[in-house]
Amino acid sequence: MKTIFLVDMQSFYASVEKARYPHLQHRPLVVSGDPKRRSGVILAACPLAKKSGIKNGERLWEAQQKCLDLVVVPPKMQDYITTSVEITAILEKYTDLVEPFSIDEQFMDVTGSEQLFGTPFEIAEKIQKEIWESTKVRARIGIGENKILAKMACDNFSKKNKSGIFWLKKDELSKTLWPLPVEKMFGVGGRMATHLRNMGVRTIGQLAAVPLKRLKDQWGINGQVLWMTAHGEDYSPVTTASHDGQKAIGHGMTLPRDYISLAEIRVVLLELCEEVCMRARKSGVMGQTVTISVSGASYEIRTGFHRQTTLYEPTNYTMDVFQAVERLFLKFWDQNPVRRLGVSLTKLCSDHELQLNLFDTGRDKKLDIGYVMDGIREKYGTTSLIRASSLTKAGQAFERAKKIGGHYK
Repeated sequence: MKTIFLVDMQSFYASVEKARYPHLQHRPLVVSGDPKRRSGVILAACPLAKKSGIKNGERLWEAQQKCLDLVVVPPKMQDYITTSVEITAILEKYTDLVEPFSIDEQFMDVTGSEQLFGTPFEIAEKIQKEIWESTKVRARIGIGENKILAKMACDNFSKKNKSGIFWLKKDELSKTLWPLPVEKMFGVGGRMATHLRNMGVRTIGQLAAVPLKRLKDQWGINGQVLWMTAHGEDYSPVTTASHDGQKAIGHGMTLPRDYISLAEIRVVLLELCEEVCMRARKSGVMGQTVTISVSGASYEIRTGFHRQTTLYEPTNYTMDVFQAVERLFLKFWDQNPVRRLGVSLTKLCSDHELQLNLFDTGRDKKLDIGYVMDGIREKYGTTSLIRASSLTKAGQAFERAKKIGGHYK
């Protein structure tokens, strides 16, 4: 039997900020984007802030109404990434099987480490202690014989007990997991919870009692996954290769203001295509299917579209992708203001294999231009070489260069 950990950092962004500003240790603190740039959403709230009813994902102004002395700190993504990498290095002292699940969650397979470091509880306590001493971030650890049990142990029990550690054992599910509401099960969102409640399923235990055939008839393979999760079954191993074999490369951004004119929107679409193709070249791939996502400016009435087209041949050349994106945009845009844009490439293949084309003799040189531009940017900075349109007031290239993951470094 394996021993799997899910190590989760408590209020990760907020904890990093409190480690940076010790005088705020006993103040309610949230990490939030700048409301003046449409990003005033709570990214992380410390436990003190959560006691006031503040939740991740809600608007900053709503949080400030709940807690009048709330301390608001802007995100510093590079610091969070650096701390996450530091935590990964700590975990790798205990096993070579560490799999990142998100920036603040990581799976560990410590099955072969028990003879070196002690029982699972002892290993978990050592990890907590070392992470705290190194980063001043508190770790909560769920333990199980597979990844799904470790994840649900952490989410439903470790986060709520004093030690921050819980071992969810498969033969004890009837006493621990099954009495919980069905929406507490990993993989059950609001819509699925409604469907299950309409079936008379209120708890995870009731879901576990539903015949597998009924769930498969209702939801196919997803029904099988629901049944397996309720029974604590998961055959996926902890692997360091979980993020290999990328299936899509995309980039999107919320605009600093409503973009109304086609000329302004084209500038950002070109920048997004440049970013996507640059990332594709860095990964050594080309894509054949191009997708554009557009969100309208109104929060009350949802407008926008999500459309894709397949190119004649794979590419990672910016202008090829931009021309496809522009065609899609002109075809489906309703002339209403735009709040958010996104571009992605799928149906990826290696850039080392190229189908010869007798009618496009300059194709190799055209593709090579992108790699040359990337080399210049890598040596002198991402904004050392930009398109002239990015110098207009609609351009966002310089602003995006200051960010990681949509937030300032």
